[in-house]
Amino acid sequence: MSDPMEPSTSKSDPNPIIGPITLLHPRREPFEHGLLPIQKLIFTDPLQALIPLKQKLASSSSTHRVDSDALADALQISSEHARLILDTLASVLHSEPDPLVNAHPDDVGSVGSDLRDLILFLYIQSYKRLLPRSHKDSAAVADVWPSTSAFDGYLSALSPLQADEEAHQLSYLQKHLANIISLLSEPVEGEGEESLVLTMEGFEHLGFLIQFGDKGSEGIPLSQAAPFFANSDPDMPAVPIPASQVLDWLLENIASSLEHITDKISAKENGPQGGSDQDVAMADASSSSVRASPSARNCCFIEGVSKSSYVKQASDLKHSSVKVINCHDSVIYILAPLRYATIYGCSDATIVLGAVGKAVRVEHCERVHVIIAAKRVCIANCRECLFFLGVNQRPLVVGDNHKLQVAPYNTFYSQLEEHMTEVGIQATMNRWDEPLALGAVDPHDSLSHPAGVSDAQAESAAQLDPDQFTNFLIPNWFEGESAGSTKDNPFPLPDAYLKSQLRNQKNLSEIKQILREAPLEENRKRELSCALHVYFKDWLYGNPLSLLPVIYVSYTVYKVIETLRLDGMIRQVYGFNSFSSPLPDGRVISVGGQETS
Repeated sequence: MSDPMEPSTSKSDPNPIIGPITLLHPRREPFEHGLLPIQKLIFTDPLQALIPLKQKLASSSSTHRVDSDALADALQISSEHARLILDTLASVLHSEPDPLVNAHPDDVGSVGSDLRDLILFLYIQSYKRLLPRSHKDSAAVADVWPSTSAFDGYLSALSPLQADEEAHQLSYLQKHLANIISLLSEPVEGEGEESLVLTMEGFEHLGFLIQFGDKGSEGIPLSQAAPFFANSDPDMPAVPIPASQVLDWLLENIASSLEHITDKISAKENGPQGGSDQDVAMADASSSSVRASPSARNCCFIEGVSKSSYVKQASDLKHSSVKVINCHDSVIYILAPLRYATIYGCSDATIVLGAVGKAVRVEHCERVHVIIAAKRVCIANCRECLFFLGVNQRPLVVGDNHKLQVAPYNTFYSQLEEHMTEVGIQATMNRWDEPLALGAVDPHDSLSHPAGVSDAQAESAAQLDPDQFTNFLIPNWFEGESAGSTKDNPFPLPDAYLKSQLRNQKNLSEIKQILREAPLEENRKRELSCALHVYFKDWLYGNPLSLLPVIYVSYTVYKVIETLRLDGMIRQVYGFNSFSSPLPDGRVISVGGQETS
């Protein structure tokens, strides 16, 4: 039997159609992190709009790279939006060696992008996202989601399935692939479809949108997956291939992948529940479904955490991307170097992300505190959320947002600086206070919107009052297992926030000193310990007004003092020695105590 991976070499068949060598996948990143709600980028007919644009940009540059000035002129947009396009493109490019990916943040505009990558990026701005499915455990979501939310009837339904999204993206590519290939092809003498050919270099740029294999950016190089380029001599330029042949081969692969996904979805919906999921059992105070599922496509899903503390370190993650979905009333720590992260449909939670080197998207969240060290962050359709940011690019605010606040980064863990260096985040550049608000209506969703609102600007984010700023303390649960050199917040604080921080620390020290020096009878020690236990659990599991530990400590001390002043006594604080929190693997961490089994 012949090997199906080997291309046909028959001279009598100069235009063979080769069977799929492995499953083709769409690259998630451009569709999830690369869409911008800028009306001038949304083309009714992308092909007809981009052909003259490509010609104009190609004639103006001998290097086939497009800087921000040329882009602004060609699209008739502001230099600010042109720079945003290049920043966004850099965050989702498939080619790590590209100069745009490795450019210093101040040089992105002058370095510019490859023309072919830019054309593909502009083409997919016409993509419409998949409408979310109803959550598979709607009763659990309804139990934790606030009934007075402005997003009622929509947020509670959010639970996009990866297979559905992948099928939707593949269907989009299937519909538009002929146009996309024609934009990458070059004309030659001849007539009809055979007048366009695709070089190996042009073919490689399709890697911006598709990939073979199941290891994300580490998958099979596109030219090696294709039978017509796989055995090319590296010392000799590959012969260009008719565009029609490339199109037929890719369409065959897409059809095969869609069939595979359809079978997979059908089997999952009709088969026994939980039979094939690689789920990890998690402690859950509300007994609702909690999933930590490693995806075959380079992404870890953390879904359905409710009223719990959840910890993931670098050693726990085998993938470079994380999605936190439908988590409520919880504290979630993901202390690892990542490429991409998505926080979706969460409420009343505190979420700490380690170092994210490409992009973070926070979408459809309510009353969530997010602490992020990242290259860039996009905030979409959120309400009453607070973001503590260490970001090298301007935070992007899009969609229907209400009462958002931003503040400088406010925490650290021992390996933070090591992780930041690994993914390329610069602590000396923090643009947390420069949010950029774009359209209030996302042209990429599949929802209908009232006429005349497409040009409305999103509500931006306000800066947190420095008097309300304080540090977030991450417990050192695994001391000795993952020692690092970071001893403090690596991002310098603005003067107003630094003064506030020092003032809070001084006040707290004075209160602790007063309490430490106060005599206390044994029965009162127990009474105070119980009071602290109650307040701490109130903070951890459901008090959205005191989600920061130091604020909580000051608040608790104040409440305890006021309570015990009734009998004329001031009581001593001994700490949270009775509180414990479950870890994902079943171990229990005691705050102020030792790890137990």
